[in-house]
Amino acid sequence: MERLTLNFLTMTATVMMFAGCQSTDTGKGREKVGEANVPVLTAAASDPRVMGWMQGFPPAEDKTLSSSDGSYFTFPALRYSVNHMREFFPTRDVPASDDFRYAVEVDMDHGIENIAFLPWGSDKAMTLRQSLDTNYVDGLIILHKGKIVYETYAGGLTPDGLHAAMSVSKSFTGTLGAILVAEGVIDPEENVIHYVPELAGSAFGDATVRQVMDMTTALQYSEDYSDPHAEIWAYAASGNVFRGADYKGPRNYYEYLKTVKKMAGAEHGEAFGYRTVNTELLAWIISRATGKNIAELVSERLWKPLGAHHNGYYQLGTSGITFAGGGFNLNLRDMAMFGEMLRCNGRLGGKQIIPEKAVEDIRTGGSHPESQARFARGGYDRLKGWSYRNMWWITNNAHGAFMARGVYGQTIYIDPAAEMVIARFASNYLASNTYNDPFSLPAYEAVAEYLMGKDKR
Repeated sequence: MERLTLNFLTMTATVMMFAGCQSTDTGKGREKVGEANVPVLTAAASDPRVMGWMQGFPPAEDKTLSSSDGSYFTFPALRYSVNHMREFFPTRDVPASDDFRYAVEVDMDHGIENIAFLPWGSDKAMTLRQSLDTNYVDGLIILHKGKIVYETYAGGLTPDGLHAAMSVSKSFTGTLGAILVAEGVIDPEENVIHYVPELAGSAFGDATVRQVMDMTTALQYSEDYSDPHAEIWAYAASGNVFRGADYKGPRNYYEYLKTVKKMAGAEHGEAFGYRTVNTELLAWIISRATGKNIAELVSERLWKPLGAHHNGYYQLGTSGITFAGGGFNLNLRDMAMFGEMLRCNGRLGGKQIIPEKAVEDIRTGGSHPESQARFARGGYDRLKGWSYRNMWWITNNAHGAFMARGVYGQTIYIDPAAEMVIARFASNYLASNTYNDPFSLPAYEAVAEYLMGKDKR
């Protein structure tokens, strides 16, 4: 396989395919770094401003990053690239409103960064502040009852900057799907081929839209990046804008979807399986049902009504297809307020932005025991009791928390009971949230308890 294809995967697939729990990181990633005697730079030492990437006229050769050779997305260079994706790939804007912006009050509580919690598998407490550097956090916002109570930036991110959301993008696609279901534009129980008849001969030929939205399709499709024969490589190559002239495979994501085969002996709807091709298919269904691309719809149905302060953008694959599974780049405050809108059942600033029915289905549609059983069959041992609905991760914990997740630490965490929203961008040197979760999920829960306790005082 061409090195170019492998490098492309580093961006479009490896980087953005996962929600972060089940990846090809085997738990030995840190050992491998040590075995190779490659020192892992700390968050401070790997700060892109310290590293000096892409600085100068022109930049020095050893400080120049490129998408064509994959250098832009190897650590520590990725800490620069996550804030500058459109310097490396074609993109499509997600315009915000020209005449309306949300208002948000800031009431900083600096005591939040001193909240202590016990990381999973550890007997040594850590503060929230310490966890930020451990997870290479670029920016974190905590909202409580609609007010910003904590906000911090590091690395190359600024308050006005845009950052790659990775697989958090999937939850934006899923939210659009939930909106269209609530409005009756899409029937979730209809077969996929009702909307995309071209897929009749593929694995999706007998799948329902709901099974795609909840990722319970039974596909012969692996995202194991350690396997050079895994289907993910063919999927990545199909959208590779830098592939060679001798490439003979599917010419774009949609053509690739026609080649996906069903897993032998399995049926759709039996088990959760996190596969980005489901998101690309949902985006295709949405575009067929509305006649609009995903970037246009996010702008029209979410960004402008929300009053987002900054235009976002999506990365594009071949044929100008929006990379719905991981290509959204946006501002941290805007992402936090999107989460706040969902916490408030689709309302923000006194107006209903998306149907309350859509939010309710995201929050509670996966609470049925069978949904949890399907999720458990997916092998997520550390996320016991969780489920997946409309491309959102549902914790089913006592607070009813649900979240969007992306590799390298991208997060929207919504805790209705604590009236709390956390938005985070990060650029960890390890992709899988398997490594972030022990220092993140217990921290979020500790912050929620702190804020609820503060309300009682």
